[in-house]
Amino acid sequence: QVQLVESGGGLVQPGGSLRLSCAASGIFFNIVTMNWHRQAPGKQRELVESITRDGTTNNIDSVKGRFTISRDNAKNTVYLQMNSLKPEDTAVYYCNTMWGTWSWGQGTQVTVSS
Repeated sequence: QVQLVESGGGLVQPGGSLRLSCAASGIFFNIVTMNWHRQAPGKQRELVESITRDGTTNNIDSVKGRFTISRDNAKNTVYLQMNSLKPEDTAVYYCNTMWGTWSWGQGTQVTVSS
């Protein structure tokens, strides 16, 4: 059974930083692409960052230069380092992956506010 558990969210002032973690179990972590999505209030969920098995990353324009995705295959964990946070980054952040079917974590709330 696939389990994804996010952590690291919280309240931060504009310009601040947070690092999100997503611990995975029940999969061969080192062969899957891992993704971070977010959903802001009243908006559709969007893919923010992804990282393939070989470390190739992709992200959306609004986070370029500010967010960095990484993975530690020894710990079955994917990270999202978020710097220079803006109020518009406020959302619930989810990690997900495809392992037979799409699997999602429960999400972690990120609030950027002064």
